[in-house]
Amino acid sequence: MKKTITGAAAALVIGALPALAADEVKLQLKWVTQAQFGGYYVALDKGFYEEEGLDVTILPGGPDIAPPQVIAGGGADVVVEWMPAALAAREKGLPLVNIAQPFKSSGMMLTCWSDVGIGKPEDFPGHTLGVWFSGNEFPFLSWMNTLGVPTDGSDAGVTVMKQGFNVDPLLQRQADCISTMTYNEYGQVLDAGVSADELITFKYEDQGVATLEDGLYVLEENLQDPAFVDKMTRFVRASMKGWKYAEENPEEAAGIVLDNDASGAQTEAHQVRMMGEIAKLTAGSNGALDPADYERTVATLLAGGSDPVITKAPDGAWTHAISDAALN
Repeated sequence: MKKTITGAAAALVIGALPALAADEVKLQLKWVTQAQFGGYYVALDKGFYEEEGLDVTILPGGPDIAPPQVIAGGGADVVVEWMPAALAAREKGLPLVNIAQPFKSSGMMLTCWSDVGIGKPEDFPGHTLGVWFSGNEFPFLSWMNTLGVPTDGSDAGVTVMKQGFNVDPLLQRQADCISTMTYNEYGQVLDAGVSADELITFKYEDQGVATLEDGLYVLEENLQDPAFVDKMTRFVRASMKGWKYAEENPEEAAGIVLDNDASGAQTEAHQVRMMGEIAKLTAGSNGALDPADYERTVATLLAGGSDPVITKAPDGAWTHAISDAALN
C-alpha cells in the first residue's frame, strides 16, 4: 500500500537534513578596522555575503601585519593591498593577482606647513618629509625620482623621515611635510587645532603619480581551482554591493564599522568623515580594474631611476575573469 507523506512530516524530514555549509572566506585588511574598509563590513552586516553562500571572516590589519606575508603563509584567501606593494611582492616571487579594484582614485597626499616655503613640488629640496614605509613608500620614491629630487638628505634633495602612523612629526615641527590620506590623517591634523589655511597639500592624483590603492589580491595558483574562482566571484559581487551601499549611505556605513571595531579606538565623527571621503575614492568603480589605471601605476613605479620599485612591466598581475563573472 502506498504511503503519502503529509506536509508536516515532510517538513520534519527536511528539517532533519544538514544545511549546506557556507564557503569560508578569510579577508585580510591592510589596516585596522575603519571606514577605509566600510564596504566589506556593510556586506557582512547586511547579509550580502550570506546571500552568496559565504561565511566571511574579516581580519583587521595593523602596523605589524603585512597582507602579502599573511596570504603567503595561508592565513587569508584574499587580501586588501596597494598595487605598488603587490607588484613589488610579485616581482620578488610572491605571485599576487588583482581580481578586483573597488578604489578608483588615490587618497594619498603630502600635507605641508604653508609657512616653510613650499608652494610647489619643485620646492621640496632642502626640506624634511615624513614618509610611511612597509611598502607604502613606493609611490613617494617614484614621485621623487620623477621630479629628479634625491632622497639622500643632500642640499639638492630631501631628507626622508620614517613616519609612524600618526601626524606627530608635523604637529611637532619635526617634518615640514608628512604623508596623509585624504580620509584619515589629514582630518587628524585638523582635529589637532590646525586650520586648513595653515596647510598646503599635494595630492598624488593631481600630480599624475597616483598609484592604485586597496585592490583585492589572491595567489595566482588558486585561480586554477574552479571552486576557488566561483567563491571569489561571489565574494567580489557581494563586496561591491556593500561598497555601493556604503557610498549611498555613508553615515549608516560608518555606524556599521564602529559596531565592528573591537578596539573601541574609533570615534563616530571621525568615521563618518572618513566614510564620506572614502566614497569619493570608490565612486566610478564597479569593481573591475581599469587597464589605463593599471598602466599608469606601472609607469609610475618603473620611473624609479637607479632604484625603481619594479624593474620590468609585470605579466599576469591582474585578471578580469572574477570581476566579469561577478558583474555580468
